[in-house]
Amino acid sequence: MKALQFIDPTMPDDLNPECVWYTSYGSNMHLDRLGFYIRGGQPPGTTKTYPGCRDPRMPSRSIPVELGGALYFATDSPVWGGGRAFYDPRAEGRVLARAHLVTTDQFSDIAAQEMYREPGSEIDLTEVLTRGTATLGEGRYETLVCAGQVDGLPVLTFTAPWGVKDVRWNPPSSAYVRYLAAGLLSANAWDVKTVASYVAACPGAAGYWSENVLADLLQG
Repeated sequence: MKALQFIDPTMPDDLNPECVWYTSYGSNMHLDRLGFYIRGGQPPGTTKTYPGCRDPRMPSRSIPVELGGALYFATDSPVWGGGRAFYDPRAEGRVLARAHLVTTDQFSDIAAQEMYREPGSEIDLTEVLTRGTATLGEGRYETLVCAGQVDGLPVLTFTAPWGVKDVRWNPPSSAYVRYLAAGLLSANAWDVKTVASYVAACPGAAGYWSENVLADLLQG
């Protein structure tokens, strides 16, 4: 098993970094899934086509990390069916995640696609790298969060402007859970039992997905 990468919680000094750690806590932890956001294309079993990034290179590194806060499932995904993963950095707990080293341009393009915007424009990171958060809109992935830095580069993700207690939870589909969990397992930092227990305890999944059922799903 790989050791978890420690995140320095202080904000980075460089407000114009060439690269950042795009930190995914949902299906983009899986590199095959992330590839559609970077290279473009239509994932199998879906009707959505992603335009991809201006720079189609895959991440040069991917590392396992844990964020302070809570993961929960809410809204309804037109791609997966069922709830989507969201991150509440203000809540108590821990979030298992995977940080991908990408260029700042790639982060902007991935974020744009998650925000239902056209990629190709730069996102101004000054506010999020200074304050730790920046809300770009009211949409479900339009709030940027900086959890600190690794190797001097910012650890960045995006989530909803609301918190875990502000929205109705919705259980995730089996297809979504498979991708999310497979991404975690491929990081080689957590075993099946740990991942199944973690997902089963998240609001939205709790009471719908049991640890045993999730473990069987992941091993099937």
